[in-house]
Parts: sequence; structure tokens; C-alpha cells
Amino acid sequence: MIKIPKVVHFEINADDPIRAKRFYENIFNWKIEKWEGPMEYWVINAGDENEEGINGGLQKREESEDQIFNYIKVPSVDKVSKKIEDNGGTVISPKIAVPGIGYFYMFKDTEGNKLGIMEEDESAK
Repeated sequence: MIKIPKVVHFEINADDPIRAKRFYENIFNWKIEKWEGPMEYWVINAGDENEEGINGGLQKREESEDQIFNYIKVPSVDKVSKKIEDNGGTVISPKIAVPGIGYFYMFKDTEGNKLGIMEEDESAK
């Protein structure tokens, strides 16, 4: 049987890592701690180990084209989109319904990174 690779880590590139750290802690309650290694890097614990999903990292952007794109599962895209705007981010799409899957918004964080938030809802139309 061939083992299929899957995403196991995400990385957020930031012009101002401390500002980005505050943004993600305030919105998703992630625990973000400075790594003790030889480079400026923060480790992101994005939930309980028993939950599905992955953890990641935060680092200083080295090249202007350094970006990420991941979807973040939330209980309510409407509530979280408001928190995004309240914390300096920008919602860049209308609410998107994917029938039988759920709802999505695309947004940019304080560093200009484009991400998505998703709310699972099988009744979405």
C-alpha cells in the first residue's frame, strides 16, 4: 500500500511576528511560544493533541512573495470574521456556501497573508 503524504505543519510568514502572534492568539486562542533554537521562530500550538488538525510555526518574512494558504476550521464563520476585522485583519470575500460542506470566508491577516476560515455545516446550500 502506498502511503499518501498529508499536510502536517503550516508556517505563517510575517513582517512583524509579534503583531502576528497577538493577532492569532486573540482570534483563535492559539498558544504561540518563541522557539529556543538558533533562529527567530515561534511554535504554534493550534489545539488539543486529540483533535484533528495540525500545528505550525510563525517566522519573519524573508522574501516578499513568502505566503501561506490554509483553511482554519471555526464554529462560526460569521463571529470569527468579525473578530478578524476587530483585530486588524480584512475579510476579502463574501460568505461562500459549499452545498453539503459548509461556509467559508477568505481573509487577510495583519501581515497580508491570505487564509480561509470554514464552518462545517452539511445543510449549507
